[in-house]
Amino acid sequence: MKITIIHGQNHQGSTCHIARSLAERLNGDLTEFFLPQDFGEFCTGCTACFGVSETNCPHFEKLSPLTQAMDNADVIILASPVYVYHSTGSMKAFLDHYGWRWMVHRPDERMFSKQAVCISTAAGAGMKSTNQDMAHSTFFWGIAKTYKYGIAVMETSWERVSSKKKQKIEKRTDRLAKKISKKQGHIKPSVKTKMFFSIMRQMMKHGWNEADVNYWKNKGWTGKKRPWRS
Repeated sequence: MKITIIHGQNHQGSTCHIARSLAERLNGDLTEFFLPQDFGEFCTGCTACFGVSETNCPHFEKLSPLTQAMDNADVIILASPVYVYHSTGSMKAFLDHYGWRWMVHRPDERMFSKQAVCISTAAGAGMKSTNQDMAHSTFFWGIAKTYKYGIAVMETSWERVSSKKKQKIEKRTDRLAKKISKKQGHIKPSVKTKMFFSIMRQMMKHGWNEADVNYWKNKGWTGKKRPWRS
């Protein structure tokens, strides 16, 4: 199993520890990136990725190592502490660069057989909205199954998190790892994903964006082929 973690900040605190704990339990080959250390660019809104090609993005080369790692992964973990009830600015800036990969544009067929986990922590609250920030992207990329885990650690330092809280985290990551491992290799997209894909498929038959329309036609998706089967 190949695992890629995208950390929403450089600091290796509670969120980082939980993400790594889950990865260890999955016992796979791990690749990690820290934002903004490994990618810190903001989307310029040039729309070149939509209208022409993602390779025309001014940040394409910088982003490529992260894209390739996610493409090669079986499990993608997006981890962000809560910043004002949402994901970090670095995580948001990173995800902004993949609008072209949403199902409304040009999704990658490999995403439809992957699992993802959105992890967030806070000293108090905001985990639900933070995880949803990240889960919006994993769903619209077409990822087959997304899990969410948020917890209020009641501290700003992992070292000061109570042993009782850490035991709770260990039990939860154990259960989550078992679920992911059990589904690995034979997971299928949800009914919701298939329904949304079907709507996009109809749109692409008479689309307004030539780059997207050609992409879907070349994949055979406006015909009988689907990304989750040949």
